[in-house]
Amino acid sequence: MHQLIKTLSRVTALIGGAVLIALVVMTTLSILGRSINKFLHREFFETQLTGFSQFLLDLGVGEINGNYELLEAGVAFAIFSFLPVCQFYGAHASVDVFTSVLPKAINRWIVAFWEIVLTAVILLIVWRLYGGLERYYGNGETTIFLQFPVWWSYAFSFAAGVVACIVSVYCAFARIVEASGGYDLLPSEHGEH
Repeated sequence: MHQLIKTLSRVTALIGGAVLIALVVMTTLSILGRSINKFLHREFFETQLTGFSQFLLDLGVGEINGNYELLEAGVAFAIFSFLPVCQFYGAHASVDVFTSVLPKAINRWIVAFWEIVLTAVILLIVWRLYGGLERYYGNGETTIFLQFPVWWSYAFSFAAGVVACIVSVYCAFARIVEASGGYDLLPSEHGEH
């Protein structure tokens, strides 16, 4: 079970990373296209190199249509796809100024408590995400430029969110077992395992 959860969280993060890389490339190309398009509309190109600039403009040099819509949907998916690996490795941001001086046994219970709270929050967020998915699926709303259904981005984020829920519940139980037994099952942000 442990290996399955670890693999599931890593694969989800890799998919999210691939989406994020694609978004970076797309945004870079869109910015370059918009800049070149603006450059080709300068007076010099319109008067001296009209044929060349018109040729490039006819090729479609410019901002990528629907860039913002794809970016919005993709970043939401990436965020949800990174949650499982952060949860599994205990890599969420934490402040341990006061707890660093406490005994390890007490720190294990503190970690278990916050793991349970974070699991409850993730379950709540994904539950509400499902509500949004149902609403947008029912009303058929589409994006402005690309005209793809809004519920698609909710569905992809929900799928990654379900993985986050599975990993979170597993990690909450594992942290309770760790606190009860005094041994490590999961890695932590301090590199312990």
